[in-house]
Amino acid sequence: MIYDNDGIDQSDGPRPLQTRAYYARLTQALVTAVTAPMADGRLYEVDMRLRPSGRQGPVATSVAAFDNYQRTEAWTWEHLALTRARAIAGSDAIAAEVETIRADVLALKAGGAQVRSDVADMRARIATAKSGTGAWEAKIGAGRLQDVELTAQTATLLAGSCARSTADQIAAGVAAGLFNAADSASLNASADLYWRLQMSAKLLTGDKVDPDALGEGGRRFILRETGHETFDALGQAMEATAAAADAAIARLLDRGTAEHEGQV
Repeated sequence: MIYDNDGIDQSDGPRPLQTRAYYARLTQALVTAVTAPMADGRLYEVDMRLRPSGRQGPVATSVAAFDNYQRTEAWTWEHLALTRARAIAGSDAIAAEVETIRADVLALKAGGAQVRSDVADMRARIATAKSGTGAWEAKIGAGRLQDVELTAQTATLLAGSCARSTADQIAAGVAAGLFNAADSASLNASADLYWRLQMSAKLLTGDKVDPDALGEGGRRFILRETGHETFDALGQAMEATAAAADAAIARLLDRGTAEHEGQV
């Protein structure tokens, strides 16, 4: 949550609050409202722990503080997240100001020598912490959905682009000379296949794909959505697609590691 107090130091209600406290309470009230359990469940699951100052930090920040933090303190993973950031509600004027800050910060960070090595380390940590759920896993694993999205964000950060979608971010990487046509095709193919598999599984089971647990209709639905005749063919395509994407990712990150070692 980002606010602009426009020079006003406190609220003007019957029990005035300082600006920071006012917006903190407003944010907490909003989170409580959208996460409250109801008969049909919750509207949204909201996790406020991953904010710049940690669990004990403010839940709302001023535009000026946001700008300063992104320019001087934010880590690489926060700049990766910034490549996907967008305003979803609130003042159009503040949204435009935040978007300007976002564009300026991404341009400032373009080509940063530390980005590739940070992402390579992040990727290794993910691989250690999350091994996926087996052969039919769509999201976790080398060359699969999360890995491709992380790489697309990396390319966007290196290019200083404002692109948001995975396909547009990969295109930004091509335009900046970070990917060749073959690597771009491999990454897009992986994003498309694993997104289709992920969404099909969510619709059918709310979880991962398990062909043995699906009925005939469910199996046909997944094969139709992924464009394959049999699950054997789908499994082979998944393996080949992930391997090609993984190789493209390695080329992007290994280039940065070699340059970094050369500088050292």
